[in-house]
Amino acid sequence: MEFPGFQYTPRALDLGIFKEVVSICPVCRQQRAYIYVGPFYAEEEVEGICPWCIKDGSAAKKYDGTFQDGVSCEPVDDIKKLEELITRAPGYSAWQQERWLSHCGDFCALEAYVGWEELLPWTHELSADLLDIRTRYGMTEADLEKSLVKGSGMQGYLFRCLHCGRHRLTVNTDQGEVPAQSFGPFSSLQVRARSSLWAFHCDRSRTGFFSSV
Repeated sequence: MEFPGFQYTPRALDLGIFKEVVSICPVCRQQRAYIYVGPFYAEEEVEGICPWCIKDGSAAKKYDGTFQDGVSCEPVDDIKKLEELITRAPGYSAWQQERWLSHCGDFCALEAYVGWEELLPWTHELSADLLDIRTRYGMTEADLEKSLVKGSGMQGYLFRCLHCGRHRLTVNTDQGEVPAQSFGPFSSLQVRARSSLWAFHCDRSRTGFFSSV
């Protein structure tokens, strides 16, 4: 069976979000060649989910769980895009709470794990994100250049807009959490997505959720 494609994590295999291990998926009970090793927010501890059960939403439905914390996602222009990201797309693991960036009214695709060296072709394009990162972490540009190293205690996560191709960047560190942020008027509803997407569905009348990027 062909490995499924994910628009928000098109390089999931390359990024180590899945491992090539023969195992019985706890959702479909089929023997599969890949298992998911990223984050999954649910009351029950679940391991070994196959990519096909993520793609069709059956894993999220069975365990009433999500693959991304909804409150840590930037705004998009359609509730269905948030549903797609948190219930039918594999997430990525980081030291602290992962963030998912958006652009052009949609979530970006996670493209690579990076350090400063890997970012050099896009530093001008990423200037706004780099300024935000320095401000949030209280760092000078020289500090960031020195500290941001792929595979280290401060790593970058490079995203790419699905519509215009622009790159965006967030970082994660083992030196403490980034202060909590609110990403717009839909944030209070998104919080519920972490524990129950289906409660989230029932409150769709609150749709004030629009991109500001």
